Amino acid sequence: MTVHFVGAGPGAADLITLRAATLLAGADVVLYPGTYLDDAVLGHCREGARLVDTQGLDLEAIVGELVAAHEAGEDAVRLTSGDPSLYSAVAEQTRRLDVAGVPWDVTPGVPAYAAAAALVGRELTVPLVSQSVVLTRTQARSTAMPETESLAAFAATRATLVLHLAITRIRELMVEVEGEYGPDCPVVVVFRASQPGELVLTGTIGDIAAQVEAAGLRQAAVVLVGQALARDGGESWLYAGTRDRRPVV
Repeated sequence: MTVHFVGAGPGAADLITLRAATLLAGADVVLYPGTYLDDAVLGHCREGARLVDTQGLDLEAIVGELVAAHEAGEDAVRLTSGDPSLYSAVAEQTRRLDVAGVPWDVTPGVPAYAAAAALVGRELTVPLVSQSVVLTRTQARSTAMPETESLAAFAATRATLVLHLAITRIRELMVEVEGEYGPDCPVVVVFRASQPGELVLTGTIGDIAAQVEAAGLRQAAVVLVGQALARDGGESWLYAGTRDRRPVV
């Protein structure tokens, strides 16, 4: 039997992939992150499937559930919030599954930052403004960040920043990036994108912290920072009317 790591998307039951829905419908065991997942996603599971909320489990307990399912001849789905390629602990789980001889695969999902950008109708890469997106997080009560990945270093690029796990430190982080982006730079904060209780805050580096604090946000929010959010800028050469579109011979 196989363990399937499946991106559950940002939360809405209709923002998972067809493949994800098929895997959930066929799974005997489903492990899910109750802190970040809308229960409606679990509506794709078949009746009688064993559902395990992992928010109170450590890594060894989670892997133990997956190994036990495999040994019992059961297919298991390990749901991750957003997309498994970002902050999902897939690397450490699959290392242990390899040692245990358990086969696994990965199904992508809609990442939270993409859902946040869609919600406010923004492209994060606008010609002549920003052609790069930095996906990063900050450290508080979490794993240490590599020394080469400071927020100040990323801010120096003036690329569009996507900050995960940053909402409780929003005030000090805005101070840290203000020198590069300026106090009037647009910022968007999205809490639980696509889920019940969804909240969108729009502002600037200078005022967004006050909005976040007034709303009492403490988790499950993504922060977007950058001039691309203003929608001003150049236009793509790819679609320019002056571009030579004759086939290359």
